[in-house]
Amino acid sequence: MYPSDPNPLIENSLLGSKFLNPDYLFSHGLEIFGYIFNQKALTAFNVFLSFLSIFFIAIILYCTVRMFEIRAKQHKHLKQEIAEYAHHQALQEREFREKEEISANERWIKVLNYLSSTNESDWKLAVIEADTMLEELMTQLGFKGENLGDKLKGADRENFRSLSSAWEVHIIRNKIAHEGASFNFSLREAKRVIALYEQIFREYGFI
Repeated sequence: MYPSDPNPLIENSLLGSKFLNPDYLFSHGLEIFGYIFNQKALTAFNVFLSFLSIFFIAIILYCTVRMFEIRAKQHKHLKQEIAEYAHHQALQEREFREKEEISANERWIKVLNYLSSTNESDWKLAVIEADTMLEELMTQLGFKGENLGDKLKGADRENFRSLSSAWEVHIIRNKIAHEGASFNFSLREAKRVIALYEQIFREYGFI
């Protein structure tokens, strides 16, 4: 065996592997580098990147469109809920006003029923009931006070045009309440007083 001959033991060992040979690694590295920067490889890579870019752009556009659609649906739903709530509130307010009108009208019918009686005591009850309605009207108009007299004292002809008539009928009501059976009250006077109450109530749409 000559010294220049390769040693089979070294060739078959790790030290003799071609992967540890610098010349082999360099030459194959150049081949790999050349393949990476090969024009065809670059073209294929660019095409791949183009498709990838188009894919992500499509995803971004889709997400943007969906976001606007969702916001539009939310806005439409919110607008619909607000409209439904406003409609519901309007119905409730109308029902409340109708109930108040029915309540006031029922009480006014009660006053008229007292007035149509043949008993003087019922005529007096008509005035007392109408005066209670007048106090309720004054409260709704925003006048303050513990009773109707206090509310009338806090009013003037600028904010309550029927102030004189209101005082007149209220004074008669007080005479009925304080004097009782000794207070003489004719049907003609009762009708006049109730007519004044009616004028006040109709002026403010209370009946």
